[in-house]
Amino acid sequence: MEQDFFKSNAFIMSSQYSMLRIRLKVPTYFQHVLEELSFAFQKWNCYSYSLMTTHKSSLISIYSQFLAAIESLKAFWDVMDEIDEKTWVLEPEKPPRSATARRIALGNNVSINIEVDPRHPTMLPECFFLGADHVVKPLGIKLSRNIHLWDPENSVLQNLKDVLEIDFPARAILEKSDFTMDCGICYAYQLDGAIPDQVCDNSQCEQPFHQICLYEWLRGLLTSRQSFNIIFGECPYCSKVSKLLITSHKMS
Repeated sequence: MEQDFFKSNAFIMSSQYSMLRIRLKVPTYFQHVLEELSFAFQKWNCYSYSLMTTHKSSLISIYSQFLAAIESLKAFWDVMDEIDEKTWVLEPEKPPRSATARRIALGNNVSINIEVDPRHPTMLPECFFLGADHVVKPLGIKLSRNIHLWDPENSVLQNLKDVLEIDFPARAILEKSDFTMDCGICYAYQLDGAIPDQVCDNSQCEQPFHQICLYEWLRGLLTSRQSFNIIFGECPYCSKVSKLLITSHKMS
């Protein structure tokens, strides 16, 4: 405990949204002054609040600010809950309340990764597609062509359906295992917490790979070549593919 503080108390309070923690530190020079208050939902690395406190602030006023901050995130959590309940989320496997990203299955070996802004949860999120080029390029074209249809009054999920002109795989009909193929190099689904996100462009193959596995494979081939952050080379799974590209900016 810091020497400047007389004591530190932890309070666990539940709400309808999450289990939250408040820590109060009381300075030695004035025991009843709340100089610092911190709160967190597990690891909240994308959003923070400044609580207005003075020497006259009461615990009730600080607690009210805290509840107001939580209430302001209700719309964000409603958006994420609908996605989790109505789609097959590939990553994260067990989303914490602080997670703003979802990788959603669109079909076999094709998915979309979205990043939702907690401050404006129904606005168009950051999107990128994962899968073979011949599958994801048409989706990218639809996104660009229909982006004017995005309506913040509708949910993110409904907007994605309208803009991409798709229906998400139904949870009532399909299983998550239908979208979780193992890597064609290490023959595992998860590798250090990562799942396969690279797919062979050959429509007769479409074998998925972990990015790190494919990177190491292509780097070891004499015939591979690199242009900026893209490596071109032969697919390690099928002999019919002349090249396979991978973004290498995540590689060390």
